[in-house]
Amino acid sequence: MDDPTSFGTLYVIATPVGNLEDITFRAVKVLKQVDLIAAEDTRHSKKLLSHYDIKTKLVSCHEHNEVNKIPHFITHLKNGLNIALISDAGTPTISDPGYKLVTAVAGEHIKVIPIPGCSAAIAGLSVSGLPTDSFLFLGFLPKKHQKRHQAIEAVKNQSATLIFYESPKRIKPLSDAMMLVLGDRRACLAREITKLHEEYIRGTLSVIIQQLNQKETIKGECVLFVQGCSPEKPPDKERLAEIILARLSTTDLSTSGLARQISKETHLPKKQIYETILTLQHLKKTSC
Repeated sequence: MDDPTSFGTLYVIATPVGNLEDITFRAVKVLKQVDLIAAEDTRHSKKLLSHYDIKTKLVSCHEHNEVNKIPHFITHLKNGLNIALISDAGTPTISDPGYKLVTAVAGEHIKVIPIPGCSAAIAGLSVSGLPTDSFLFLGFLPKKHQKRHQAIEAVKNQSATLIFYESPKRIKPLSDAMMLVLGDRRACLAREITKLHEEYIRGTLSVIIQQLNQKETIKGECVLFVQGCSPEKPPDKERLAEIILARLSTTDLSTSGLARQISKETHLPKKQIYETILTLQHLKKTSC
């Protein structure tokens, strides 16, 4: 029977999104100490490892071979070897390979430990100028127009700041689709985070679209931040009375049903609306 105490550990290690100096001391130490590094692109990762004189053996683990490699990695881990998982940039599994491996390894009661660090989504959000108390990360949306439109439509009523990843080739169509579905909301486009040509365009979606249209070419991975839906203020007493009186003259709903309907629309308590309906009905009778 397997003894989990003798198993190795899978370390999920965040690496720089651009600037090679954006890596933690702990990450470098672990990368040097593990027995194996599973990298999204070994050719790309060799630059980072060479910079820090890390000589640990590299093997590939990308979206096309991840599933086939899982049994081999689990065998190594059960034999007591330690493995580091890295992606080309940022935190593995965040719109990058590794999710399936982590799930399988954790399912075998093998330790999976994060070595935190860079994430383009969090780095960009921190300087976006948009609310950070609540955010929804959506990664890459579908490439096809209709499916992308449906995906945006599904989150248009979210109050949290929305975060999207996109390639430089598709950032213009994505921004246009956002404008079409969400309207001209406040937004921020982050491009080439931590790199030489780092850029942040802040303003509204229309401002971002205007600046993108002025560029002959767009380079570098992009992160688009869009302000969430601002909830409408509940109607005051006078406006609520107007809404109720208008509905009373056209609806066949019961008092309770009408209260429930208006409560969903205005986000006011059903009890408050129910009592207001009764009051207005009573006033209407006494005035006749």
